[in-house]
Amino acid sequence: MLLNITPDHLDRYEYQLDHYVRSKFRVAMNQGRGDLCILNANDPNIQRYLADNPRAVTCKKQWVRKSELQNGYVRVGRSYNFDIASTNLKGPHNLFNAACAIRAALALGAEPGLIEEGLYSFETPPHRLERVAEINGVTWINDSKATNVDSVFYALQAVDTPIVWIVGGQDKGNDYGPILKLVKKNVKAIVCMGIDNSKIIKAFGKMKKPMVETKSASEAVQAAAKLAEEGDTVLLSPACASFDLFKNYEDRGEQFRQAVFLM
Repeated sequence: MLLNITPDHLDRYEYQLDHYVRSKFRVAMNQGRGDLCILNANDPNIQRYLADNPRAVTCKKQWVRKSELQNGYVRVGRSYNFDIASTNLKGPHNLFNAACAIRAALALGAEPGLIEEGLYSFETPPHRLERVAEINGVTWINDSKATNVDSVFYALQAVDTPIVWIVGGQDKGNDYGPILKLVKKNVKAIVCMGIDNSKIIKAFGKMKKPMVETKSASEAVQAAAKLAEEGDTVLLSPACASFDLFKNYEDRGEQFRQAVFLM
C-alpha cells in the first residue's frame, strides 16, 4: 500500500521532494504480475510520478478514491459497505486507512464479517491520537508519532473541540503552509516544545494566538493546563522529530503521559 506522499525526512534527500517520491516507489520495485499495489487515487505526488514513470508499478493496481468514503462508511465495489463511524477510528485519514486495509484483507481472502469484527475491536495504538485522560473537562491526547506536518493536518481535523496545541522538536525541513488554515480555525493557543522554536514562531506568530516556549514535556503540560479551559483538548502533535529533547517519539509520548498524570 502507498497511502500518500507528503514532504518528510527531506533532510535525508537533499531537501528534494522528487528524491523522496522516487524512494517511496521502491516499495513496488520487486513486485510482479501476480502481486497487488494499493494506491491513493487522490494523492498528486503519486499521480504525477506514475504519469512520468508508467512502468514504476508493473503489477496489478487498485486505486482507493475519496468517493468510496461517505458518511462514515467505506464502500468497496458494489458488494461491500463497512461502517467505520461506529469504530474507534476517528478522522477522515483513518477512514481512508481503513479503506486500504479492507481492500488488502479482501484481496487475501478474509471474510467480510471477520473484517468488520477487526474494525470494531481495533484500539488506537500508543502515541497516535491516543486519548490519555480527561481532567477537569479538558481532554489530553498524545499524538507524539505525528513527526511531520501531514500527520498534524489529520490530527487537527480529527479533534472537534478548541485545541491547545503542543508542537515542536527537531525540524526536518517542514513547510507549515498546508496547516495554516486549520491552525487558525481550530487552535486557540500554541505551546512550543523544543530547543529551537524559531521556525514555529515565525510560521504561526502572526496569528496573535497565545504562544509559550517550553523545554520539556512537564513544562509543556503545565503551560497547556494554564491555557486550556473546560471543553478544550490539549493535543501533543509535534510535527517534528523528537531527538532534540527525547530519545525518540515513544519517549516523548511517555514523558507527556506521565506529566499529565502527575498534574
